[in-house]
Amino acid sequence: MNYDLPQMPVRTSKPRKDGLTMVMDKGLSNQEVINFLSISGPYVDIVKLGFGTSMVTPNLKEKLKIYADANIPVYLGGTLFEAFLIRNKFDEYLSMIKDFGLNHVEVSDGSISIPHSEKCGYIEKLAKEVTVLSEVGSKDAAHIIPPYKWIELMRAELEAGSEYVIAEAREAGNVGIYRSSGEVREGLVQEILTQIPGEKIIWEAPQKAQQVYFMELCGCNVNLGNIAPNEVIPLEATRVGLRGDTFMFYLDK
Repeated sequence: MNYDLPQMPVRTSKPRKDGLTMVMDKGLSNQEVINFLSISGPYVDIVKLGFGTSMVTPNLKEKLKIYADANIPVYLGGTLFEAFLIRNKFDEYLSMIKDFGLNHVEVSDGSISIPHSEKCGYIEKLAKEVTVLSEVGSKDAAHIIPPYKWIELMRAELEAGSEYVIAEAREAGNVGIYRSSGEVREGLVQEILTQIPGEKIIWEAPQKAQQVYFMELCGCNVNLGNIAPNEVIPLEATRVGLRGDTFMFYLDK
């Protein structure tokens, strides 16, 4: 903060366990990463190299070093995990993660269908080596998962060793916990929160209205993901009531 104001919410400080901002890097150049971190670094907690972009990103090791030098963990999109898995290359995936010096992985089944017990088995194996974030929800908008099932899946994955469970929304924020319009499935979200600790959930929320919904529901230290690099500073201002959408959240009534 560059100056003081009263009646401001207390943000957790890095390294955070909650109040996370997860950023999706879909192909920033190395110079763009340097520029991005020069202004947004203090507010970025973890970066995802979206879907399978890491496989076709030039100078990947150099990019990972820039993030590592800034003490920002990086993981590869869950779609890449699934691409290895469907080809029966799980061991090769783990070797690749180690070769690139990554300490975080995402386990998902949004594009392929695998028995949930098998998914939890992969989580358990990986959790012995790295920090696991597992994604719950389908990328198929026609596949509607009832609330009790979301809760069951999230609980099982946390018990298997996931540090966080990610509520699927895709990069556009129009599936999973959202309707195709981007509107939050409020009943689903609120039912999940009756059973799963909020600090263990990262809500994918690329749209401003979605971010504001979760701040109003859970407070400024809600975990939010799939944030675009150029939206990190606006998001942080929104978190602390310095944007019209949240302006009145923390003022004495």
